[in-house]
Formats: sequence, structure tokens, C-alpha cells
Amino acid sequence: MRVLVVEDEQAMAESLAWGLQADGYVVEVADNGEDGLWKAQENVYDVIVLDVMLPRLDGYQVCRRLREKGRWTPILMLTAMDEDLDHAEGLDSGADDYLAKPFSYPVLLAHLRSLTRRGLGTRPAVLTAAGLTLDPATRTVTNDGVPLDLTSREISVLEFLMRRKGRVVSKTDLLDHCWDTAFTGGPAVVEVHIHRLRRKIETAATPVIVTLRGRGYLIPDEPT
Repeated sequence: MRVLVVEDEQAMAESLAWGLQADGYVVEVADNGEDGLWKAQENVYDVIVLDVMLPRLDGYQVCRRLREKGRWTPILMLTAMDEDLDHAEGLDSGADDYLAKPFSYPVLLAHLRSLTRRGLGTRPAVLTAAGLTLDPATRTVTNDGVPLDLTSREISVLEFLMRRKGRVVSKTDLLDHCWDTAFTGGPAVVEVHIHRLRRKIETAATPVIVTLRGRGYLIPDEPT
């Protein structure tokens, strides 16, 4: 999952980026409201972590302008101001969730997982498909109860496909959500990761990921 962190406190931004990357997220950082607004309009993110007190444009302004332009990426707003009116202003400006500083990192992750489940139909906390179980909270995958040794990128690709079970996912979609914007390779890298993933999660008798030539990949609602 791709996350944009808009935070002007360098130590906080670096800590969030380091932690989220370690947990398998693709992270980009902006240290002011103008840059955050530009990145959020020019790139695709699964969720935005947006501080309120920012230089150039504050978080409320960034949030309002994104919503005015029809950008509906889920937004988790962070602030050191923990008053009811501040919460209300954040939510009224278009934020989806609100977290007051200081906060614990596990709580932040739980908020992000909740936000990325929204808008995808059913919202299971643990994802399942064809005998596979993926727990986003622990970043673990099992096949009929047996743990699988997957890389962080393979888990990210599998999670993206499982969250869209029954829907075709293009190579471009996977590149947009599982690789950062600094990546300069092409769609071939997706093919390589899908091939490696299949070798770890599938047998000849039980395919999980279906290739639709010219369209992308699909995990069916029911095993094929």
C-alpha cells in the first residue's frame, strides 16, 4: 500500500517513514502543505497521513482543496491539538479519521488498516482466498495454516490482489500501489514478482492468481 506522509517535523516524518516502510508500506514524504497537495494530486496513494500544523498550507486547507478537486483518497489527520472543535474542523474539512499527538505507532497502524479497508465492499480484518490467509496487522501469510516465507514486496502484491478479490487488477495498478514513484522500471517487474509469488503460494492443482492476457491479474471470488 502506498502512503503519503505530510509532516513538517523532520524527526516525526523520518520515524513514520521508517516504521511504515518496515511494515511493508511504500512511503513518500512532503514537509509542507503545498508540496503535499501537489503530490496528492499528481500521484496515486492508498491513504494520506496529514499533519494539521504545516507551513505554506495547513492540513485543513490541503484536505479541503483535495476534496474540492474530487480527490477522495482516505486521509488520516494528525494534530497536537486535542480539542473537540479541532476534531470537528478536521472531519468537516473532509478528513476520514483523526489522531491526536502523541500517539502510539501500533494505534496509527490500526487506523491506517481501518482506512484502507473502507470503500472496498466487505472489510475483513484478515484476508482469505483459496486456502490462503493474510493478516495485514502482522504481515504474515499462511496456506492451509502453514506459514509461507514471502518477501515484503510479495506480501504487498498479494494483499493488493486479495483486497480486490473478484476484480481485475492491471500491472499499472500494481505498480502504482506497490512500488514508489522513484521506481523507473516497467511492467516486467510485476510479471517477475507474480511469477515468484505463484511459485510460493500455488500448486498445479490449485491456481490462485489468474492471468487475463492484456488486462492484468485476478484472484477469483471462488478458487478455480
